[in-house]
Amino acid sequence: MCSLQELCSGLPLRPLPENRGRRAGVPHAPVRTPGLSPAEEQLALKNALRYFPPDVQEVLAPEFAQELRLYGHIYMYRFCPDLEMRAYPVERYPCRTRAAAAIMLMIMNNLDPAVAQFPQELVTYGGNGQVFSNWAQFWLTMSYLAQMTEEQTLVMYSGHPLGLFPSSPEAPRLVITNGMVIPNYSSRTEYEKLFAMGVTMYGQMTAGSYCYIGPQGIVHGTVLTVLNAGRRYLGLQDLAGKVFVTSGLGGMSGAQAKAAVIVGCIGVIAEVDGAALMKRHRQGWLMEVTDSLDRCIERLGPPVLPCREARKRKEVLSLGYHGNVVDLWERLVHELDTTGELLVDLGSDQTSCHNPFNGGYYPVQLGFAEAQSLMASDPTAFKSLVQESLRRHVSAINRLAREHFFFWDYGNAFLLEAQRAGADVGKPGANRTEFRYPSYVQHIMGDIFSQGFGPFRWVCTSGDPQDLAVTDRLATSALEEIVAAGVTPAVKLQYVDNIRWIQEAAKHQLVVGSQARILYSDQKGRVAIAVAFNQAIARGELKAPVVLSRDHHDVSGTDSPFRETSNIYDGSAFCADMAVQNFVGDAFRGATWIALHNGGGVGWGEVINGGFGLVLDGTEDAEQKARRVLSWDVANGVARRCWSGSPMAYEVICQTMREDSGMVVTLPHAVTDERLLQALRL
Repeated sequence: MCSLQELCSGLPLRPLPENRGRRAGVPHAPVRTPGLSPAEEQLALKNALRYFPPDVQEVLAPEFAQELRLYGHIYMYRFCPDLEMRAYPVERYPCRTRAAAAIMLMIMNNLDPAVAQFPQELVTYGGNGQVFSNWAQFWLTMSYLAQMTEEQTLVMYSGHPLGLFPSSPEAPRLVITNGMVIPNYSSRTEYEKLFAMGVTMYGQMTAGSYCYIGPQGIVHGTVLTVLNAGRRYLGLQDLAGKVFVTSGLGGMSGAQAKAAVIVGCIGVIAEVDGAALMKRHRQGWLMEVTDSLDRCIERLGPPVLPCREARKRKEVLSLGYHGNVVDLWERLVHELDTTGELLVDLGSDQTSCHNPFNGGYYPVQLGFAEAQSLMASDPTAFKSLVQESLRRHVSAINRLAREHFFFWDYGNAFLLEAQRAGADVGKPGANRTEFRYPSYVQHIMGDIFSQGFGPFRWVCTSGDPQDLAVTDRLATSALEEIVAAGVTPAVKLQYVDNIRWIQEAAKHQLVVGSQARILYSDQKGRVAIAVAFNQAIARGELKAPVVLSRDHHDVSGTDSPFRETSNIYDGSAFCADMAVQNFVGDAFRGATWIALHNGGGVGWGEVINGGFGLVLDGTEDAEQKARRVLSWDVANGVARRCWSGSPMAYEVICQTMREDSGMVVTLPHAVTDERLLQALRL
């Protein structure tokens, strides 16, 4: 087994490590079918071999060619490190700068088997969210980070470490771009080929920016979504006894079971992959598992038997159904049509539907293994079955929605792909971003973004749970002080939800991987928390630096017309100026590293998104950087939403300008429909 010192010493070439291939007992990515021509296969092999000197190419060439034939990509399994992959305490990394050591910690956390969906294929979540394209890139990146000084910046091209270049201490230590393909060539077909050739990569959101913190992030987002869905659709603050049905327990979607328990409802989550389902059960996130639809109905149905009293007793329950969610939805329709009883109140979907034909969505007509086989042997037939399954999926939901049942799209491109499959998801008079059912941003989270609230997170690089407990206390105090000073009722509700979240987080055992926490906060809250952390590091209350970050799915980080910007109605939902400006603005305001991605959430070519990492080390310089970065990182998106017509964002921008004389924003004037109609008649 190699050491961290060896891991940071460059590619192991003499001798070459043993080729152990794909490891048994570890989840693996589905076989890809890029459809390369012979010339493109040669190019893919050439691109992989160029990382290695000629004297070892003779050994590596045939095995890389075999990987390409068997799996549709060259992962370089031989170079998967023989090391326990996890986030080690930051002082253990052999680096010249604290920033580089923190980045190493974040990279290894993304590849931790407890965190990553397909660790040997370097996929963190979402079915194809890559950290790197191959293991050579991992080794080289770790080596560069070990060498890096405060006068250098590491440049990453879609997983490929281009090299260290002279910069300055004020510049980012790392600049990442993923999937920056010329727009006219940013299609799924082109992506599959370009990824197989090793020249681009789908970084999802926080996979390719090294900022994933395990499923805790989506647990919190799902908690807030379900709570606010109950408030909006059911008129309830308390969801006890209410039933939430959804699908997906793999990567991020695995959070749904824990979220159902935290909000106090009954969650039934379908998953076709038994290994993913049992992983969540072992974690304690799923309370019960079954492969029987009858058992699911018994737990939800009329209280004829003791086991059928979950709803009557308002039992808190997370039930994992090992099977296809379409079967579950159709069974719920059958119960409604034969008994007259609606057994579900809220519903959504968290399959990786942004990648529906390569393992992100499994058709109801086939079992899991059979579907994987067909996916590799006959992609066209597989696609046809997926689209038929989507039509059935939507048909069942439509029937239930005629009753007092509410469904939303969770931003995974489910409704977009269903529309492309010919499912009945249309909405009369809708614009291009609207369907029969709303995106959760449109109905549930959009107002939260307009207020400047979004998923802010931090990682304690000491690896000490006690440090995380200290940050929880500091964050709680910072938010309580803001509330005590006076905020609007809408803002107070968000703060109260998040204070409760932090106070209960440890009880729910949410940490998987690094010692990290997430909450939703606005600009004022983020800055206050960052300052409190930095001061605690300076006085020794925290043992090591803290990394600040956020999900790309945030106020300013993502332009995505079918998710984050689906509630932008001025015609600019398909424009990506906000995300690109955010990336650039974070860079020169002091971020430690920055990332800009094509794809993420709803899929390749459908979104531009970016993120950042910022290392707090207790210095005055770190505090000033945090103030600048966090203020811009929120204000950018609120100003954009203000200009597009959000009254909430307008109020927030006006208040921010009153408090910060350095910000001057052009405010939009109201335009009446009557004035428009009069002008158009002329």
